[in-house]
Amino acid sequence: MRPTTKGQAGVSRRTVLKGAAAAIAGFPAIVSAQPVTLRYLGTAVNQSKEIAQKVKADLGLVIEYIPVTTDEVAKRIITQPNSFDVVDAEYFQLRKLIPSGNLLGMDAKRIKSADKITPVFTKGQVAGKTIGDQGTAPKKVFYLEGPTSTKFAAAPTQWITLIPTVYNADTLGIRPDLIKRPIGSWAELLNGEFKGKAAILNIPSIGIMDAAMVVESQGAYKYRDKGNMTKPEIDLTIKTLIDAKKAGQFRAFWKDFNESVNLMASGEVVIQSMWSPAVTKVRSMGVPCIYQPLKEGYRAWAAGFGLPKTLTGKKLDASYEFINWFLSGWAGAFLNRQGYYSAVLETAKANMEPYEWAYWMEGKPAEKDIKAPDGTLLEKAGTVRDGGSYEARMGAVACWNAVMDENDYMVRKWNEFIAA
Repeated sequence: MRPTTKGQAGVSRRTVLKGAAAAIAGFPAIVSAQPVTLRYLGTAVNQSKEIAQKVKADLGLVIEYIPVTTDEVAKRIITQPNSFDVVDAEYFQLRKLIPSGNLLGMDAKRIKSADKITPVFTKGQVAGKTIGDQGTAPKKVFYLEGPTSTKFAAAPTQWITLIPTVYNADTLGIRPDLIKRPIGSWAELLNGEFKGKAAILNIPSIGIMDAAMVVESQGAYKYRDKGNMTKPEIDLTIKTLIDAKKAGQFRAFWKDFNESVNLMASGEVVIQSMWSPAVTKVRSMGVPCIYQPLKEGYRAWAAGFGLPKTLTGKKLDASYEFINWFLSGWAGAFLNRQGYYSAVLETAKANMEPYEWAYWMEGKPAEKDIKAPDGTLLEKAGTVRDGGSYEARMGAVACWNAVMDENDYMVRKWNEFIAA
């Protein structure tokens, strides 16, 4: 999962872009010089001013960001499909969104790199090996039966639900300097050794899957599908959490990216649910922190661009143009440098220095210092990325973020855990 807000940055960035759009719109006489403005709905993660500036320079398109939370993205698609031109949504939301009929099946023939999208999405494979598909694996919801269909297609078709933007494999973050021994299993999250120093993510649909990874790793129970539990399975998982909470295991239940960073950097917590950029942030503060590979594998998530069914004409053309640009490499490299993964690996690779690609994607020690897109130092030369190569990380995915059939029941039970 990724952070859903970036505080003031999202607001000011949006205001600046709106101002730029308004300035251009102030000259209605020069109609031909008016660039198309695309309203881009999504969480703040991909909404960076650098991407908007590059699109403006390369295509002349103005991107107007509408930064909202993950839940708000879904709400807007269902209730206000007219309020955006491009949406960056998460694949796990599609089971709720596609039946609304408000998203267009995107024409693969208009996506130049459609056949180069990584097989993680199209086949559920990494380097020819099938990976875990519990939960809402993208391959289950990638194709539609037709351009206006509200049903997913069982086999590949010309019509795509979302064109991938970013995805990643999530695990636990740890403080190796405070734990002082190897950590190799999800079971460690509930190990009494870390009583009062563990934390879990308080977003029910994701937190319960982290908990299920723990239950399975303890050997207590084997789920048919961690991403779609039965009521008895939900009860069992929540009881495990409540018992641990009553025993004083948890220091905190975090909802916010910055909260997870502060808990870890301060040493209040030594092991917790975490997101990759949060681990990087802790490290950039000079505090040891590891995104720990675990033997049971990773919980993965993925997001992608969708188009509202209301889009036509110039705006529709411009949206396809923007998506094609996004897959052409510059944006992919920009996102890879933040520790995410991009949809078309070969174009991203062409936009990265060989030493960057070797570090981020091949799991090799950094030949030079590794820097973030804004130039800040992320890792010193000689460091190896946590979890190693793309193949090692994405190849070890066990399950995907999902919305369960029993979602309402699950949320109710999760709230009982938080209140216990």
